Amino acid sequence: MRWLVKGLGHLLSPISRRFYCALTQPQVAQREVQQRLIKHLQHCEYGHSFGIQSCDDWQRLPIVQYDDLKPWIARSRAQPHQPVLTPEPIRFYEPTSGSSGPVKHIPYTRSLLGAFNHLFCLWAHDLITHGLAFSTGKLYFSISPSFTGQSTVSPGTRNDSDYLAPWLRGLLRAFWVMPPGAQTPSAFKENLARTLLTTEALEIISIWSPSFLTAQLNYIYTHRQRLQHVLQDHLSSERSRLLRQGDMDWSRLWPQLKLISCWDSVTAADGAAGLRSQFPNVLVQGKGLLATEAPMTLPLMAAEGYVPLLDQVFFEFEDSRGQCLQLHQLAVGQEYEVIVSQTGGFYRYRMGDRVRVTHRFLDAPCLQFLGRGQAVSDLVGEKLHLQFVSSVLDRLDLPVGCFQSVVPVCQPTHHYVLLLSHCDREVSGLAQQFEQALCQSFHYHLARQLGQLAPARVMVSATIAEQLSALRAQAGQRWGDIKHPRLTVVPIDLAPLNLR
Repeated sequence: MRWLVKGLGHLLSPISRRFYCALTQPQVAQREVQQRLIKHLQHCEYGHSFGIQSCDDWQRLPIVQYDDLKPWIARSRAQPHQPVLTPEPIRFYEPTSGSSGPVKHIPYTRSLLGAFNHLFCLWAHDLITHGLAFSTGKLYFSISPSFTGQSTVSPGTRNDSDYLAPWLRGLLRAFWVMPPGAQTPSAFKENLARTLLTTEALEIISIWSPSFLTAQLNYIYTHRQRLQHVLQDHLSSERSRLLRQGDMDWSRLWPQLKLISCWDSVTAADGAAGLRSQFPNVLVQGKGLLATEAPMTLPLMAAEGYVPLLDQVFFEFEDSRGQCLQLHQLAVGQEYEVIVSQTGGFYRYRMGDRVRVTHRFLDAPCLQFLGRGQAVSDLVGEKLHLQFVSSVLDRLDLPVGCFQSVVPVCQPTHHYVLLLSHCDREVSGLAQQFEQALCQSFHYHLARQLGQLAPARVMVSATIAEQLSALRAQAGQRWGDIKHPRLTVVPIDLAPLNLR
């Protein structure tokens, strides 16, 4: 298999060379992307509505969020053969969590899928050519299933490999580690556990949140004796012994594992650190900045950081003064909010992500992800927005004047807690209502199904506001600056508080 891995590296070399050339001339590369977007705008209703004819008209386009585009997306779905947001045919609408409602539907075109495919090619070439001596190339590429009742729903991609072009999927088929399909979360975990345990030559695990893998490892540990019995004819004697013993040595279970690709910043930092401790000889590499709406940055070993996908996505950045800058205008050390334009029909779209320019590679700025906007909580990829959480609280019909704040908590497991000053009903019943309402969020529900989040809780104390204020003051926040939003986005430790 080693020659296949090297062959894939040679095949991807021209793509990598062109990208490195673009990194030496970011302004030129971005201008070419902008011109492609202008051609799209010239031939769709969205561009016509703002009179877009050339790059000189770019500033006529408003900076938008998803709610601004909802009418256009609705029209596009109702009139699938009309060029509403883009002249390209829309292949499907990928669901993701929304800011003011449970789900956003992101239109995907061939060229937007091509941008994700392009990023994967660059990432794969970088890994193959920069020191990770892959021999088997066996790769588990995470599947993000969606469950409704007893059936699997696939409104967009069936799994994450669908982001790749058919030719690339065909080439990777020899390396792919793919569990059988499943209709329920428990069946999914079981199938994945069996597949991973019977793949001793596994070299690469590519997931999103590190908690996804942690939850799967916990499943294997909990059911290790049964799994060993079921799989005994497919396991070596050494692997069977490892499953029978009390403490799991994960590195010995997958001795050829060389890379775990996952989120590793902000709320995912602790989870990634945990994987590094469990797999001390494995490179745990951060994914960079990726979203359902667009691929934005990727890690390059030579860059020692995350470079923008500047030949596929047009970037703008809003600074602290509200000024909008382009990629080549960014200053090292400064922080910005990301605005992207991509070929799926989203133009000047505010991502809500904040980045810092760490350094430059060739002539391109490297971007470190700092977190979501101040109104988004994202422990494991659930992306709970303030507007959505507020609508959930409004529907719970809580007592008038009741203090209410939803906080993310990391201990003993990731979950959310609704803090109240008083409650006029049974707390356990209210917690169940709260959990059911949160599960209307697509990604929150998925995280719950896969065991990445524990059930939401409700905790009550008449002095909760005072206790929270004291806790935040002890952390260094000035009393006059302390606020208690309906959604707190920074995880807190509730242990010091007197709650029931």
